[in-house]
Amino acid sequence: MLPTLLGVSIIIFVILRVVPGDPALILAGTQADPQTVANIRRDLGTDRPLAVQYLNFITGAAQGDLGRSFSSRRPVAQEVFQRFPRTLLLAVTATALATVGLLPGIVAAARQNSWLDSASMLVAVIGLSVPGFWLGLMLIYVFAIRFPLLPAVGLDSARSLILPSVVLSLTPLALIARMTRATMLDVLRQDYIRTAHSKGMAERTVLVKHAVKNAFIPVVTVIGLALGILMGTAVIVEIVFAIDGLGRLLVTGILARDFPIVQGAVLVMAVVFVLINLALDICYACLDPRIRFG
Repeated sequence: MLPTLLGVSIIIFVILRVVPGDPALILAGTQADPQTVANIRRDLGTDRPLAVQYLNFITGAAQGDLGRSFSSRRPVAQEVFQRFPRTLLLAVTATALATVGLLPGIVAAARQNSWLDSASMLVAVIGLSVPGFWLGLMLIYVFAIRFPLLPAVGLDSARSLILPSVVLSLTPLALIARMTRATMLDVLRQDYIRTAHSKGMAERTVLVKHAVKNAFIPVVTVIGLALGILMGTAVIVEIVFAIDGLGRLLVTGILARDFPIVQGAVLVMAVVFVLINLALDICYACLDPRIRFG
């Protein structure tokens, strides 16, 4: 975990300095004189050597201090964790909705080459193909404008969580359905499944007791990684539905060349991602007793 976080911090630090754009010039304006821009650079600390800037960033982050925003001059940790719960709630809700993909995946594998199999996989392909921003706009038009049943913007109630969660869950739902079908088909071809059938066990018992559990480890991986990925990809949904979350803060920081905001937001997302991976490793051991960690 620590080498991963260290690598993420180095990559995001270097990328921000390589991409064109001077934070001091953006704050001062294009008409500012060189002396004013130089004073702002000194105030922000961007005139220091890159090694010194990185050392200050990483040592502060290790102590929970992510610096101060160039734009608002507020602590980055305060800015990030003020918006983090909204993005986390959205990602967790979308991931929970995406687990519905388990059912069509199991059905498609149990009824391979039937119309149920074809229909399930067709829906999955559509889910992977539909752009999230387009689907979000269509849902807003139908359920918030044409038939005003749900809020179109914000995230201040349970009802306002429905539309953005549905949009965000579509892609992982399709991935989970396809992964479930693929792993189930592989498990159903195993010898112990044929043995269970030869003993006269009911089809449902074989599926639930033997096939589903043994096919679940790759699916758990997809579900866990989907939660981490949705933390980052929620930015599109947050912009469409005007949700003041971490993704929207990250985009604002990129446009304003606000180095501390971008570094802090990306580092927090990376921490969440590596913690999810750790939880997945623990889940593997719980699902399969053969897995042990030394």
